[in-house]
Amino acid sequence: MTVTREFLLPDLGEGLTEAELVRWLVAVGDSVAVDQPVVEVETAKAVVEVPSPYAGVVAVLHGEPGETVDVGRPLISIDEADARAATAQADARAATARAAEAYRTEERAGASGAGSGNVLIGYGTSEAAASGRKRRRKGAPAPILTALNGTPTHAPKEAIRVGSPLVRRLARDLGVDLHSVKGSGQDGLILRRDVDLAAQSRHPAAPATVPDLQPAATDSVTGLGIASRTPVRGVRKAVAQAMSRSRTEIPEATVWVDVDATELVALREGLKRREPERAPSLLAFIARFALAGLERHPELNTRVETKEDGSQEIVAFDGVNLGFAAQTERGLVVPSIRGAHRMSARNLDAELRRLTALARDGKAAPADLTGSTFTLNNYGVFGVDGSAAIINYPEAAILGVGRILDRPWAVEGRLEVRKVVQLTLVFDHRVCDGGTAGGFLRFVADAVEHPGGILADL
Repeated sequence: MTVTREFLLPDLGEGLTEAELVRWLVAVGDSVAVDQPVVEVETAKAVVEVPSPYAGVVAVLHGEPGETVDVGRPLISIDEADARAATAQADARAATARAAEAYRTEERAGASGAGSGNVLIGYGTSEAAASGRKRRRKGAPAPILTALNGTPTHAPKEAIRVGSPLVRRLARDLGVDLHSVKGSGQDGLILRRDVDLAAQSRHPAAPATVPDLQPAATDSVTGLGIASRTPVRGVRKAVAQAMSRSRTEIPEATVWVDVDATELVALREGLKRREPERAPSLLAFIARFALAGLERHPELNTRVETKEDGSQEIVAFDGVNLGFAAQTERGLVVPSIRGAHRMSARNLDAELRRLTALARDGKAAPADLTGSTFTLNNYGVFGVDGSAAIINYPEAAILGVGRILDRPWAVEGRLEVRKVVQLTLVFDHRVCDGGTAGGFLRFVADAVEHPGGILADL
């Protein structure tokens, strides 16, 4: 007798109600262990592997890759063996104890109390439970178990050791079976280069090209052939919804100013000469100036909420979670530096680098990509001077930073070549008027032009 456990798609992060199935990591009939990743899903915030809270045999996969599953709906069904089967398997494992004593001793010596690395919001293994799990030593044969009918059977196949969803996607695109790839990373972790080498070693023959005799679809408005149709989903869907809602609901206004950043550039160059590894980036300095400006103009660190009766109220926050726009392979995301108002420029720089790396590697957790109250947008990295940015809904403002260029600038009646950057502030006109927005932007501009004075107070 078996018991079928139905695993529902968990809440993968605040505000997320659905996820798209990217790839199943198991098939019907496969044996799975507790906390083993069973599916790769893409939410509006990140690509994550979802681990199973049950052990047993996969009975049903509820959905195909590309389909969208709502939170709380069935994701996978797993048949669990009854207590007698579990006891028999435990006895069988105990029978092989003497042969594997050296292996178990090694595992116990190397075990740590860190708990599972696959725990998602609301479920997962605890530290205590994780410490009792064993991994088969690399190169050692799988232990043999004895089924109830006395027939020897191999233990469930070990989960593929892949740390990044991008590596799984690369393997899928190149047609590489990850079970056949030997990882070169720590503890056999499969890296991108391992997949590339495996693909190169295969040298598959190129399939014959079959001409497409179907007539191309024609657009009724333009008369041109339709080259492709791309579903709007995942990050692109989330961006589209947020930007549309922002432009629809928020009466935005924009102010901008050109700023002489020569002193700030010189300050950072001096820090780099003295402490190359600890010098904050220019963006980190501007972020710190913006946070100081929000202390003086807190109206810009708010949002407008509509109540059930249709009335509205402005919600202010005790602190700042600083969002910053980051371009990734999956699209535009906004990582959030929580409690940024308590950080120095060096601390901000470290968080900017850490969260950017996580976002670009596809490893950012949903909590890393939500909860910002004010956003910084450095479009200067794309080689542009300015931009009429769209406010990151439901926030009240976004500060844009352009590229820094050598430009002629009047200095005490003389014309000099200076480092000039354009700052742009887009704000919700419901939360404040132009005087507040202009005051904030002027404060940040003055700090950029004379960083020594403001840094002495931070």
